[in-house]
Amino acid sequence: MAAGGFCKLPDGMVVVALNLPSPTAEAGVGVRVLVLAQNRARALTRLRNLGLRAVYLRGNAAPPTPDEITAVLHHPDGLIWRTAPDNGVVATVPELWRPIRSLLRRPAAQA
Repeated sequence: MAAGGFCKLPDGMVVVALNLPSPTAEAGVGVRVLVLAQNRARALTRLRNLGLRAVYLRGNAAPPTPDEITAVLHHPDGLIWRTAPDNGVVATVPELWRPIRSLLRRPAAQA
C-alpha cells in the first residue's frame, strides 16, 4: 500500500496513519486514515474488519503528526480520515477530519 507510519503513545496505545488511494478514484487525491488501537496489528485489523482488506503498514515513512494524534485522541471512535493530495502539496486550509463511517457509506441506490 501507500505510505504510512505509527507512533506509540506514553500509555502504550498506538496511532497508525495510512495514506490510501481515494475510494472515488480521483487522480492525484487520496485519503489519510488515522486509527487509535492497542497495537499496530489491532489497528490494521480494525480497518480490515471495515472492508479495507489490502491494508498493510510497511515501515514508518509517514508517521502521524502531533496534530493528527490530537485529532484521533479526541474522536470517540478513534478512527478518522480526510482527503490528502498525493503530490505532497499541503493545502492552505486543511480539511476537517471525518468519521470513517462517512468514507465507507455507500451512495443510495437510485430507483
